[in-house]
Amino acid sequence: MVLVSCDLLVMLMERTGDGREVSVRELADAAGCHPSKIDALRNGRREKSLHPEAMAIAKRLGVDLLVLWKPTGRTVEAPVENDHLTAVSA
Repeated sequence: MVLVSCDLLVMLMERTGDGREVSVRELADAAGCHPSKIDALRNGRREKSLHPEAMAIAKRLGVDLLVLWKPTGRTVEAPVENDHLTAVSA
């Protein structure tokens, strides 16, 4: 997942969904990562996070996942070619 905005993260940490501030350490504990990772996200030195960490961060801040994060990679599986659509030799 890619962080939408480090400024948005800072703002949401100052006033979470329950109206209270959350510290870097508290957010790191909730996400199960090192506080330096949260600090790097806040300061723009890092923009990516693992999906489970991103979900935990969004949950602790009280926002939907896609408010704070953009998905990366494929979001849907590639279609499977049906046998009846494969080429037949003449």
